Amino acid sequence: MSKVVDRESELVNNEKFVNESLGAQIIAASKGYAKCSMKLETKHANSLGTPMGGVIFTLADYAFAVASNQNGKTVVTQASQITFLTPAVGTELFATANALREGGQTSFYYIIIEDELGTQVAFATINGYLIEQET
Repeated sequence: MSKVVDRESELVNNEKFVNESLGAQIIAASKGYAKCSMKLETKHANSLGTPMGGVIFTLADYAFAVASNQNGKTVVTQASQITFLTPAVGTELFATANALREGGQTSFYYIIIEDELGTQVAFATINGYLIEQET
């Protein structure tokens, strides 16, 4: 089993809130990349009937965590920013995280969140900080 798959399995098992409460799943993962999804349910909606911003951000943060914590790295969010573009129209959200830069201690990722209909719901950037590296 590859290091990426091992690390991915570890993340899945340890992220109880994201997996159990939100129902997020990892679709694909490799060094500096991850795509995660979640089916939208009524419990994810705000008073307007659209997905709550915190739900969308949590999915983005999860995709960042999966993408950045590969190959023996332990990376945490140092800073983050999200811009909400339009309400989701579909019934499932996807967050795709890509590394723009990975340095010695810091990294910079951009995450696009969209629904299954291709509606771009939000755009996030996350700065990561490396706290541990397996040797």
